Amino acid sequence: MLSYETWVVTAAVLAVGVLLTLIIVLKVQEFLALLLTTLAFGLAVGNGPTQLMDLIVGEMGDSLGELSLVIALGAIFGMILQHAGAAERIAVTLVERFSERTISWGLGLAGFLVATSVYIDVAIVVLVPMLYGVAQRTGKSLLHYGIPLCAGLSAAYTFMPPSPGPLAASGIMGADIGLVVLFGAVCGIPAVAVAGPLFGRFIARRIHVVPPTAIVGSTDVVAPAAPTTGGGATSPATATSAVEVRTEPERDLPSFGSVVLALLMPLLLILVGTVGRLMGGESPVATALTFVGNPVIALLLTVLFSMWVFGVRRGIGRAELGRLAGTALGPAGNIILVTGAGGVFGGVLVSSGLGDTLSAAMRDASIPLVVFGFVVAAVMRISQGSGLVAMVTGATFSAPLAESLGASPATVALTCIAIACGGAGFSHVNDSGFWMANRYFGMNVADTLKSWTVMKSLVGLTGFAVVLVLSPFVP
Repeated sequence: MLSYETWVVTAAVLAVGVLLTLIIVLKVQEFLALLLTTLAFGLAVGNGPTQLMDLIVGEMGDSLGELSLVIALGAIFGMILQHAGAAERIAVTLVERFSERTISWGLGLAGFLVATSVYIDVAIVVLVPMLYGVAQRTGKSLLHYGIPLCAGLSAAYTFMPPSPGPLAASGIMGADIGLVVLFGAVCGIPAVAVAGPLFGRFIARRIHVVPPTAIVGSTDVVAPAAPTTGGGATSPATATSAVEVRTEPERDLPSFGSVVLALLMPLLLILVGTVGRLMGGESPVATALTFVGNPVIALLLTVLFSMWVFGVRRGIGRAELGRLAGTALGPAGNIILVTGAGGVFGGVLVSSGLGDTLSAAMRDASIPLVVFGFVVAAVMRISQGSGLVAMVTGATFSAPLAESLGASPATVALTCIAIACGGAGFSHVNDSGFWMANRYFGMNVADTLKSWTVMKSLVGLTGFAVVLVLSPFVP
């Protein structure tokens, strides 16, 4: 007969297997897969049906209180920036201002700024075709410019709230978002440098990628047809549908300063809130800083600022702004539900006592919390492809451990970044991002593995190396 503790650990391992089977084999949508896995695990560890449903409903509400508002506001903010042409403005300005020797660093910075608020797939669709003309003019491999840009996009999108993955991990872990932003920047900048300009220069000398057939230099850049893939692999339908990208360099883009201010505004306000909380007390200054820096208020102020600067002042009517906001909430709804389901799964894991059991084992084996979070997220990333699901699962299993270990707020925030590192790397053929790179760079599968997959892995591993360096100094 197994002891209860042994059975809980066994059931948790089986639950991961069930989750992977539902997502990978049966193609069940992630929210439904997480919910079904939670029900199976909860019943398996002895929860009664009524008790389990009460727990699920309660945890869903607790998980999505503040987080749902932040994700929704972040999605609206990103949609407004996308409609205004913010990504194009950042890319065009930095390409113009950086010399040929330093342009790869400028592109890495452009990607990092853009992906804090714009979905990475949208950024790739908009920005990568803009590099075709640059690569054609210089005769260099498209990877010389594309890898730094995509490294910046990848690092910000997986390390920096209000991007969905780190935001979801922060919500499930109950982390201070200001600290997550701070650690995300500290770990993300070296990751961009290593995986972007440095690796981009290395791989561009070994794989010469000619810009795919497109109408370079006109206002319309038509994405190339998906190239023939090696090894009999075929790209998913979502990555092979015809897409027409309008870069429109001659259209009235917003000013560079206004775009940078809008992108940095939520991050700066959230950091201001962290300062207010560190000040403590009930002083008017500390209270005001804490209120303004609350993630919901920070993003609400940023959305209102963006609607005025990129909407009203540019002649966009209220009806159009309302349509943009409504369009943004569609994708946000899926992220909110997946994150909520992850929080529910975590709540059931906590109620089962798994955290106490694993924390005791981790103490005996001297496994740091950051290592555990990274490994769980990396295994999920490699297995099923979705970075969001990998981060949600990593946070789900790390949250009860953090609670049992009595981890400090700084350690919890750093663990969120470790989880993000695991969810950022190791992109391969089961990831839709892999096929987007395959298509927009016009490469075969082998070259995509050598370039895109290695770049993504360097982002995750470099970021995690910085986490390990910081970990001993974090209280």
